[in-house]
Amino acid sequence: MDLDRELSDFRKAIRDLETEMRRVIVGQEQVVHEILVCLLAGGHALLEGAPGLGKTLLVRTLARSLRLAFSRIQFTPDLMPADVTGTNVIVEDAGGRKRFEFQRGPIFGNIVLADEINRATPRTQSALLEAMQEHGVTVAGTRHAIEPPFFVLATENPIEMEGTYPLPEAQLDRFLFKILVPSPDEATLVRIVEATTGAAPAEPRAVLDGPRLLALLDLVRRVPVAEPLARFAARLVRATQPESQEASAAARKHLRYGAGVRGAQAIVLAAKVEALLRGRVHVAFEDLRAVAKPALRHRLLLNFEGEAEGVRQDAIVDAVLADLPEVPAEVSRLG
Repeated sequence: MDLDRELSDFRKAIRDLETEMRRVIVGQEQVVHEILVCLLAGGHALLEGAPGLGKTLLVRTLARSLRLAFSRIQFTPDLMPADVTGTNVIVEDAGGRKRFEFQRGPIFGNIVLADEINRATPRTQSALLEAMQEHGVTVAGTRHAIEPPFFVLATENPIEMEGTYPLPEAQLDRFLFKILVPSPDEATLVRIVEATTGAAPAEPRAVLDGPRLLALLDLVRRVPVAEPLARFAARLVRATQPESQEASAAARKHLRYGAGVRGAQAIVLAAKVEALLRGRVHVAFEDLRAVAKPALRHRLLLNFEGEAEGVRQDAIVDAVLADLPEVPAEVSRLG
């Protein structure tokens, strides 16, 4: 299949998927777009927003639009790591002999909804680390692989709310995107009320299966990225690191830690998806800039001054992007 045909099929498949999600989800266009970009980049997404904004409904609708195994984990303070990953249980065969057998936990799915993930203790939250990074879990010294495709879509309430635990930095870094779910405006709220207080809404159809989705992910990986664009992503990440020589003024003033290698990887992968969705088979600077906030906001740790002034990570990303030229100064001089 030629690349133009693959691009056309890619865009049609995503349009069909988005259409099915729109049958249930009212508004939240940017949130839906960012979830799909994250999905197609092969990464996990963290959705943050106040209760009642439809985060769980959004993930469930996406799962129903895909012909994949779906599982849901409701995180609570008493949830144990084995409740997530699974555990060895004693079983007895027909001959009366007893043996240990691994009983899989809900993490073994294609799309896993980790609902209200920050209501569980850090110990249980960390049970997801290996699965998210290595697509498998190790129990009693034996590794159990999770079949692809595998996506964790976690929801959380703002961490300052009662009864929640901040996610460890190491786990936050495993999420490709952190997606902010805003409160709807008046017009959207009216549409939501009308849609949810009348007849039962239509159910989405499953328009993509596992092999087809894996083929789309493979196409994303094959999108080329020119060296100047990869260098731009690297300089963007370096500019968020307050200890580096390339740090921006905003990072030096307000950040304790900046983004790392996974941040640069997230920007480039997501930019490839943006390029395809915009009808191109190559990445442009506008694609990198479009994905910078969801790819970096959860990887920037504020220092005391940043927290005291109420600085938002998105504002720091905006400041870094504003100061970052697309052509480095040394290259500009040579030109």
